[in-house]
Amino acid sequence: MSRVPGWLNRLGEGLSRVGRRLDERRAEAERDDELDAPYGRPADRPRAAATVPARPGADPDTAAPLPEQEDGTAEGGAGLSVPAPPSYAPAVAARPDPAAAIPWGMRVAAEASWRLLVFAGTVWVLMKVISSVQLVVLAFVAALLVTALLQPTVAMLRRRGLPRGLATAVTAVTGFVVMGLVGWFVVWQVMDNIDNLSGQVKDGIEELKRWLLNSPFHVTEQQINGIAKNLSDSVGTNAEQITQVGLQGVTVVVETMTGILLAMFSTLFLLYDGKKVWEWTLKLVPAQARPGVAGAGPRAWRTLTAYVRGTVLVALIDAVFIGIGLYFLDVPMAVPLAVFIFLFAFIPLVGAVVSGALAVVVALVTNGVFTALMVLVVVLAVQQIEGHVLQPFILGRAVRVHPLAVVLAVAAGGLTAGIGGAVAAVPLVAVTNTAVGYLRAYTTEQALRSTPEPRGATAYEVAPTPAPGSVRDKQGKGENT
Repeated sequence: MSRVPGWLNRLGEGLSRVGRRLDERRAEAERDDELDAPYGRPADRPRAAATVPARPGADPDTAAPLPEQEDGTAEGGAGLSVPAPPSYAPAVAARPDPAAAIPWGMRVAAEASWRLLVFAGTVWVLMKVISSVQLVVLAFVAALLVTALLQPTVAMLRRRGLPRGLATAVTAVTGFVVMGLVGWFVVWQVMDNIDNLSGQVKDGIEELKRWLLNSPFHVTEQQINGIAKNLSDSVGTNAEQITQVGLQGVTVVVETMTGILLAMFSTLFLLYDGKKVWEWTLKLVPAQARPGVAGAGPRAWRTLTAYVRGTVLVALIDAVFIGIGLYFLDVPMAVPLAVFIFLFAFIPLVGAVVSGALAVVVALVTNGVFTALMVLVVVLAVQQIEGHVLQPFILGRAVRVHPLAVVLAVAAGGLTAGIGGAVAAVPLVAVTNTAVGYLRAYTTEQALRSTPEPRGATAYEVAPTPAPGSVRDKQGKGENT
């Protein structure tokens, strides 16, 4: 009976030690939870070393840590915290974001590249569609150009009191009759002078042959005869191809007549219902972009009208003065050549060169070298006056297109759609330039309007300076005075 109290005493002391250990582990777990926020995941944060609980009455600061096992837990109990890594251990950097790992310049180039590819693909598909319906597109473009020329006349007649239908009919019929008379006059002049011209061409070739024989180029008659024989042989060899070209010419005539009829009907309806057609087109534009496009359309139309009317006036002046020069130099078919000069003037740069060269060649083969040189002087003089005086004065700043853009546009239009594409290329570039400029200014103005106005002392520093002579500048000067 004397041993029982001692055993119970030791059991009580053991239970007390277990209770103290549980309390210490609970307090340590609470400290680890508090340190969980700055260190992230529980597996990534350092853990304090497990310590041996102090004996009753011992100093808690002198408690010795328990030795670690191979699995990272402290000996004496599973689940004890792992000690913190030493200070000399290398820090493991987190993996960067893949988008941030790519240089900024490469990301910008990649985004611009795929946008350019989408744009190029869209343009390629559009060109394929246009090439498949080339006749319809060229007819509609011609109708737009003729409408831009005749629409001011319709507006003038309506201001005089004529109804819209009557004003449209009078303008369209008058315009078509004038264009038809011009075409008939050119054909009549060519057919009336073709016999006389063929004889003059033969005489001119003989004269050119004599001039080459007496020239310092040392050309012999045998060489000239050999060239003539090669030309005749080429014509005989390619007779079948020439016949095929003649048969294709019939198809070209039919397509030309179809295009003329389409252009006439399109012009008639554009003159009568042009405003409704434009309003219907605006409905196809997204609502967010509709206000900008609605403002760019009238400005682009004014640019097209100014271009067509100015080009017609400049071409008429060129044709009249060059035709007068050809008439006084006694060049045959002076009037048809003047009409050709007028028509080719609608192809900037290239048309003037082609029509001038045609007039010089006709003068050379009919009247000789001296007359051809005089015609060349007349053509160059008129074209210089046109380029430096007439176009800047008549067209003004309504059509501002760089000469390089003109050359590239004419070349691209000619390769894409032939003569019709070359004629429509420059007005298309001029209209696009005007529309893009307005849309850029409109976008900037809308962005400024949506920006909140600065307030307080910095408002004066941030506010833009008004242009000299503007309304705001005058108002500011009035307030200061």
